[in-house]
Amino acid sequence: MNQTFLNTLALSGGDWVIWGLYLCSVIAVAIMIERGVVLVREARDFRALRAGLLRALAEDLSGLEKAVHRHHGAASRILKAGLTQAGRGAAGVEDMLASATLEERLRLEKRLLVLGTLGNNAPFIGLFGTVLGVIKAFHDLSQLSAGPEVVMKGLSEALIATAVGLFVAIPCVVGFNYFQKKVRDLMAGTEALARLMLAQIRAGKEIAAKG
Repeated sequence: MNQTFLNTLALSGGDWVIWGLYLCSVIAVAIMIERGVVLVREARDFRALRAGLLRALAEDLSGLEKAVHRHHGAASRILKAGLTQAGRGAAGVEDMLASATLEERLRLEKRLLVLGTLGNNAPFIGLFGTVLGVIKAFHDLSQLSAGPEVVMKGLSEALIATAVGLFVAIPCVVGFNYFQKKVRDLMAGTEALARLMLAQIRAGKEIAAKG
């Protein structure tokens, strides 16, 4: 970067940084709404799946398959994948469950990285805008040979960038942590159901072997 560009950037003030932060806030809100809708739908499907699966535990393997195939959320997709390997025994089912769980976790955490990145970096972007605003304020003071009120006005405008950065970052961090917890809870609940299903498959194999 040449000196002219750096000088122009330094004297540009923080207004464009604030507009960038506003754009980041729009992106963050869109991601939070989209992930919120997805995870609410997943939680609803999981509760229905859990109720159906617990009822089906009293039946044979075909009852489990029917209960799982009635639903279409992440938990049901994981269990469906496991049931495709039921003929190979519990070991095959367990391997497929582990693989499907990783795939579904990636799908559920989609775009959360963007939210986390915005939450971590928005304050620094705001601080960058503030620094640019301070530089411009002192430059204006030297050019105008005016009193301290010129600097005070420039500083107050510059600090807006920091405030906007924090305003963007706080909801992003809260949303990121909340959605991460929801994903962990869903995966933990799915693992519990998978363990119940594995126990049923093992019990069925033992009964078949004795018969």
